Amino acid sequence: MIGFVGLGNLGRAIANRLISKGHRLLVWNRTRQKAEGLDARIASSLKEVVSEAEVVFLCLFDSRAVKAVLTAKEGLLSEDVKDKVIIDLSTNHFRDVLNFYRLCEERGAHYLESPVLGSVVPASQGALTVLTGGERKAYERVKPLLQDIGRHLFYFEKPTVATKMKLINNLTLGSFMATLAEAIALAEDAGIDRSEAIEILSVGGGNSLVLNAKREKLLKEDFSTHFSNALIYKDLHCLQDLAFEMKRPLFTASVVKELFGETCKEGFSDEDFSSIYKLFKRKG
Repeated sequence: MIGFVGLGNLGRAIANRLISKGHRLLVWNRTRQKAEGLDARIASSLKEVVSEAEVVFLCLFDSRAVKAVLTAKEGLLSEDVKDKVIIDLSTNHFRDVLNFYRLCEERGAHYLESPVLGSVVPASQGALTVLTGGERKAYERVKPLLQDIGRHLFYFEKPTVATKMKLINNLTLGSFMATLAEAIALAEDAGIDRSEAIEILSVGGGNSLVLNAKREKLLKEDFSTHFSNALIYKDLHCLQDLAFEMKRPLFTASVVKELFGETCKEGFSDEDFSSIYKLFKRKG
């Protein structure tokens, strides 16, 4: 039995992928309705999850949510967790990750930071990239599970490196998305059909995983959420903290972070991050 906590857009896709690979899941979500419809048992509490599962996945919005799940009165660490493995797929603040290692180690559990690259579609295909840090023995123990959800796996022995690399990756992700959105809006204002502009960018300078993944959303203005503006904004904020700690300036990241902050101000923080296109259309 595998435990799974956190059934947002990404979490649900990963849970379904594990189920499709033959794993039995015991799931919990703060909003129970999000767990309905999965071919899995729904736990009544976090204590139930960790008492029955030897391995528990977390896929949560941020470090605050992870800490709450771990340390609440009825949380995961309130039970006997000796030698159990907690795989945290969440994108955390790098400083908080050290605390999660400590909390789990004190209770005898093995904590693996395992942020993923990719969103709902690659998750459903088992095509995520998984960046994992933590004790190697624990990593090897759960590696077959990670291979069921990820096409590319990277292991880092030193704590926080996986998390820092995820934040750095999301600098490129957010920057590409913002640049593509601005280019498409500019092309339209110049009298070029949106579909034609996207087609040309896809074989020109805009050719990228980001454009390939978001082409249909941009064409149809379907901004149903795979990866939200709120999430990329949070990740870029954590990246700025990393740069501050390293005493390094961030140039493009600072501009892109503020652009995604504008999506929150404008009221569409929960839409897919490709909806940043709407900012540039409004300003055109």
